[in-house]
Amino acid sequence: MIGRLRGLLAEVAEEEALIDVMGVGYLVRCGARTLSRLPPVGDETVLHIDSQTREDGTRLYGFLTREERSVFVLLQAIQGVGPKAALSVLDVLPPADLAAAVAREDKAAVARAQGVGPKLALRIVVELKGKPLGAGLTVGASSGASAVPVLAQPSAAGEATSALMGLGLSEPVARRAVEQALARLGPEPDLPVLIKAALQESAR
Repeated sequence: MIGRLRGLLAEVAEEEALIDVMGVGYLVRCGARTLSRLPPVGDETVLHIDSQTREDGTRLYGFLTREERSVFVLLQAIQGVGPKAALSVLDVLPPADLAAAVAREDKAAVARAQGVGPKLALRIVVELKGKPLGAGLTVGASSGASAVPVLAQPSAAGEATSALMGLGLSEPVARRAVEQALARLGPEPDLPVLIKAALQESAR
């Protein structure tokens, strides 16, 4: 089983990337969010891989972090969630944002994912309660009416994206601007600084 690939990014298509590892090309399916964050073609990249072998062959699914790969696997344990739907959920809700949505029981946020209807979104929220969604991202299971989720706050990236959307930017444009700002500022900037930098990126 392939768990990680490190090589040159040879090609990027609408739903997949081709990674050249010492002359061998690996075709890896990725979500739109992952594809948008890959380096330029010809540069080195590292993808965390989930390998799935079925009757029609082996498919590789790639992610930029171990947490995203873990949540991808976890989502597919839910009835009605296949690889395509799991990728769609991660496109709109990275692990930290998904954990926050589950903690808030915000099925509408999950239902923004392409191919995920209200009923499936509700099932995802219910079944992810108490599940580990990555390092430090376990959502507290309900143990009564006063139960408090372990994680109830969205990530800075999620808050910044929401702020930009509130200013009239579309979600894809807002997310891209925030990701570009994070790449420039580092992983943990103050929220106001991140929002200002993301606005600058969106204006370019």
